[in-house]
Amino acid sequence: MAPKRRPPLERIRAQTVIDANGCWIYAKERKSATGYRQVRSGRSGPLRNAHRVTYEALVGPIPEGLQLDHLCRNRACVNPAHLEPVTPRENTMRSPVAPAAINARKTHCSQGHPLTPDNVYGAPKRRQCKTCTNTRAMERYWRKRAALLAEAKEI
Repeated sequence: MAPKRRPPLERIRAQTVIDANGCWIYAKERKSATGYRQVRSGRSGPLRNAHRVTYEALVGPIPEGLQLDHLCRNRACVNPAHLEPVTPRENTMRSPVAPAAINARKTHCSQGHPLTPDNVYGAPKRRQCKTCTNTRAMERYWRKRAALLAEAKEI
């Protein structure tokens, strides 16, 4: 008969190392596709993110509709003090690498025009500079007009 498997929290604690930043690094090599460390709930149970297992065991349930944000930005960290339940939007906006967060932090378009409320189309989701949009529209208009005039001269 196979020995009984230890609970997930015990297995996480046994393979955790504390680094200089106070992160509890779960050293197990099993990672999800998104880079989070994982632990199996039982012998044949589903894989769960180790930081969620630790948070739920030491703090309590994660409120419905919220995600855990790693304040330390280390996906291997399972320290509940480094985890905060936040909305999915807030979690994305805190990210230093999420395209939505990067674009939301921009103050000027690629041409240097300010992205102020009076110079932006499509706020808040897809911000487009009105000055650049109008410039492209005028360029398109004059190209089409020149092509029509050239075509009329040929006739």
